[in-house]
Amino acid sequence: MVLTIAAAVFVFGLLVLVHELGHFATAKMTGMRVDEFAIGFGPKLVGFQRGETVYSIRAIPLGGFNDIAGMDPEQNDAGSRGYCEKPVSSRMIVILAGSIMNFILPLFLFFGIFFFAGVSTPSPEPVLGTVLAGKPAAEAGLRDGDRVLAIDGTPIATWSDFVGGVKDSAGEPVKLTVERGGETFDATVTPAYDSSTQRAMVGVMGSVNTRYPGFVESVQLAVQKTGAILYMMVDALYKIILELSGAELAGPIGVAQMAGEVAQMGFVPLLNFAAFLSLNLGIVNLFPIPALDGGHFLTLCVEAVRGKPLSPTALRYTQNVGIILLLLLMLLATKNDIVRVIFGG
Repeated sequence: MVLTIAAAVFVFGLLVLVHELGHFATAKMTGMRVDEFAIGFGPKLVGFQRGETVYSIRAIPLGGFNDIAGMDPEQNDAGSRGYCEKPVSSRMIVILAGSIMNFILPLFLFFGIFFFAGVSTPSPEPVLGTVLAGKPAAEAGLRDGDRVLAIDGTPIATWSDFVGGVKDSAGEPVKLTVERGGETFDATVTPAYDSSTQRAMVGVMGSVNTRYPGFVESVQLAVQKTGAILYMMVDALYKIILELSGAELAGPIGVAQMAGEVAQMGFVPLLNFAAFLSLNLGIVNLFPIPALDGGHFLTLCVEAVRGKPLSPTALRYTQNVGIILLLLLMLLATKNDIVRVIFGG
């Protein structure tokens, strides 16, 4: 539980910090007055003021905000430094900057992973790379680096043989012949059914072969991986919209649970998860839904075409519609989280 909370706070905090820094930096660059830069919502835990801006951390680490003067034209007390008084182009830059930062963050994370941790490819050897705590393999006394020689007396030579042997057991206990430090011993493991993969698993990951690319290759690999994930996400979202299905949606509870599970595998997998989630956040924030950055950008496009902003009444109406849509999506995602956590489905 402690690991799950720590991993969730780290991932949410990193993503929110980078997103809000995008809005903050571009607001300052375009001459807007920023009254507060906050990470989190709710009661203020700590804060300090530097210049005209208050920097704070709040109690609920599920978001953040920039209090930019003049976001509401009727309450602009910053004169020409108010958001509403700036050119449409400047406001567009500020609105898009959050998502752009969420697209940039994975480039740095993937570069760091490739350059410092190397590029890992699965090893064909039947060697346990990672034994997950609390899973059947760990409970049976298996450790990272153990080599599986046989399953129920049948010799195996590859990782595929091991995976197939566990799968064929249909959840029944299997006897593994294991080699560790030159010594051989037997261990009995009872695979547990995993609802997400719909098969029996013992809670292990295979070993990997690692090489360390140079600086330039690491940059190239980071760009390639970021592009591939973006394409995959857009394609998946397109299919979800076509099917009008929200079964795959996950809310804060589900994301926190996934962060905890990934953190058990190590810090590098957690950084990979943060990069993946950052891209997802960047895409979702660009949806043309009022109350999201994409919705704000759409109203600015309308203003650019009309030559004047929407009326305060129209803006208020669209914002209310956006909030209702977001609440409905959050309720659906939370329902999915509860089903996954309680019923394992």
